[in-house]
Amino acid sequence: MPMGPAYLAGAFDPGVCDVRVYDEFSSGALRDPKLLVWPEMVVLTGLTTSFDRMLHVTAYVRTLNKRAPIVAGGPGIRSFPNHAQKFFDYCCLGDVEELREVAREVLGSHAVAETMHPRFDLAYWIRNVGHVESSRNCNFRCSFCTLTAEGKAYQKYDLDYTRKQILDVGYKDFLLFIDNNFYGNDARFFQERLTLLEEMYREKRFGSWAALVTNDFFYDDANLEMAKKSGCVALFSGVESFDTAWLSSMNKRQNARLPQVEMISKCLRSGIIFLYGMMLDVTSRSVDDLDRELRYVLRTPEITLPSYLSLPIPYPGTPFFRECVDGRRLLPNTRVRDLNSSVLCLKPADSMRRVQPFIARTQTLAGYRRQVVSHTWKFYRKYRKTLTPGQMRLCMANSASLLAHEKFTSPGWIGRTHRRTYVSSTERLDRTYQPAFAVDPRYEHYFAPTMLTGPHGEITACLEDDVFATAPLKARNESLVAIV
Repeated sequence: MPMGPAYLAGAFDPGVCDVRVYDEFSSGALRDPKLLVWPEMVVLTGLTTSFDRMLHVTAYVRTLNKRAPIVAGGPGIRSFPNHAQKFFDYCCLGDVEELREVAREVLGSHAVAETMHPRFDLAYWIRNVGHVESSRNCNFRCSFCTLTAEGKAYQKYDLDYTRKQILDVGYKDFLLFIDNNFYGNDARFFQERLTLLEEMYREKRFGSWAALVTNDFFYDDANLEMAKKSGCVALFSGVESFDTAWLSSMNKRQNARLPQVEMISKCLRSGIIFLYGMMLDVTSRSVDDLDRELRYVLRTPEITLPSYLSLPIPYPGTPFFRECVDGRRLLPNTRVRDLNSSVLCLKPADSMRRVQPFIARTQTLAGYRRQVVSHTWKFYRKYRKTLTPGQMRLCMANSASLLAHEKFTSPGWIGRTHRRTYVSSTERLDRTYQPAFAVDPRYEHYFAPTMLTGPHGEITACLEDDVFATAPLKARNESLVAIV
């Protein structure tokens, strides 16, 4: 669940500002004129693939509400800071705290919260799951990760701040830490947090917790014991692949130190679910090779099935992206919105005639379904006495999600009525690129997709300054609250 809006809302003094938060993933497309006319400031945030969607909302607001400055931030803005300045009044390239500076400049010092605390009370979409952050960024530099592109150091939060967040959330059956890397590089800090969690777990401040950790967490068996004792029921860790050579090529050597199956089964035997994703790198591996790896996973009931299957994504600013640009590996007519886990943006190792059907099959594991059912049954029999009924239901739901059609796993308002190709050069746009109502002619071009590459695979002129920049842009726009 997106939590950026809840943290951003904490920049404003609640006694002075009426703040409304809107999440399109859970509430559908924002196109209600009443909501668009209301705010005196609009704050937009999203992932890189959300860049175009932020433009759409901006066009709606500027058509109906000319007084409200548009403030935009998040990975999408940090990826294309020069290009973004053409559309938004304020482009925030830093962390969420930067919004306080913008609020002070636009609304005055009286509108800024003295202490910035997340507004969980406004995050209506989280329901029975609490979201808390105890650290920021990551201490590893995987070549394909957006955090590597941003190059920020791992940051530790004060334990009192973590405790306050948990108390502010209120009792939840399930507490999810949204840290980029909960384990981090400071063993003492990690142990102190587990001590805090064990104390609050015994006080029944929450029912259980889960977090994302890097594979080095599993080097020491004591970590699993401490986590379990403090109420941990699930951990997510990026396996990516069971091929050690590929892991080394992506600078994920921390994943190759322990045998992956041994690591996952050890976690499960301790009573903690192990969740992970797999990368189907069709750009460096053959379809036959990837098919063999998938079938290996499906016939190994000692481990959970992956939570998702992802294609390689060339995120701008990452070492992997630079390699792809230098090697002319980007496909022609690739749009920024194609930089997601289900669309191929790079030249494959095999022919497109083999790769495209393979990608389409893996979206619902067509051709592997019998093996999925067999794995799920054998997994249940193996761990039914180790995992709780709630944990087992989560594992079953994880398996089912791999088989689910896109219409059950993606927001319905996106409006895909056509058959997908899953290849950037031929993938069609969805209905969000058609204005929901008439917009000012000056902003009609905001609905044109932002093109990453041209017809020959070259970086487009509008993004050259960002892609080939030698230093990151630091200054915000000099020109001149709803949070989406």
